[in-house]
Amino acid sequence: MKRKILLVVSVLFGLMFINAGLNKFFNYMPVPENLPEKLMTSFKAIMEIGWLMPLIGFAEILGGVLVISPRTRALGALVIFPVMIGIILTGIYTDPSGLVMPLVLLLVNLWIIYEERRKYLPMVSHHYEGMR
Repeated sequence: MKRKILLVVSVLFGLMFINAGLNKFFNYMPVPENLPEKLMTSFKAIMEIGWLMPLIGFAEILGGVLVISPRTRALGALVIFPVMIGIILTGIYTDPSGLVMPLVLLLVNLWIIYEERRKYLPMVSHHYEGMR
């Protein structure tokens, strides 16, 4: 049962990030007009760095696609994690009242990482073997 719930949550999580990433390239979702000034200033600064928004969009699309498949879910969760940290930090510094949804997404991301932890062990165990 837990595996089925994880699959459904992962698919929804992945689709949300695919949508967010595609929007960075095609701008089909309108920006709300009532965004806090600090948040708009941050968005404008990010847009000034011409390569940053496409990089974030690419990471969101790639991570979203990878998270959907159980076979690549562990890698997708790692790809999305830095994006999630950026979203959380942006929220903390610009609009803490809007942190509920990003925190829920971060918890989903961390849950996926936790559930897939066995797939990360070869990276860590090899490192520790070399230290002996």
